[in-house]
Amino acid sequence: MAKATEKTQEKPQTENRGRRVEVVGEVVSDKMHKTIAVQIYRMIRHKKYGKFMRRSSVFKVHDENNTAKTGDIVRIVHTRPLSKTKRWTLAEVVQKGKRAEAVE
Repeated sequence: MAKATEKTQEKPQTENRGRRVEVVGEVVSDKMHKTIAVQIYRMIRHKKYGKFMRRSSVFKVHDENNTAKTGDIVRIVHTRPLSKTKRWTLAEVVQKGKRAEAVE
């Protein structure tokens, strides 16, 4: 019985999955239901000339509550595959973008 109490007093170990990949980008499309398209930029160095070039990628991101709108700056987190093209989920809206109001 003493061994059982020793185990319960130990700290429970939390499962560690390693670092989660997070990137910050701009929402370029919010026309889909529960999905946004986020464009990110990264700098790469040319192998031969050494010049830094800016490359971009567009990711499909799961937005459960449709909170992000076009022009917003958002933080996204890599997750399990949610569909054929969705591999990211929305973590937070970092900054609201300027949106044009509809003209009546």
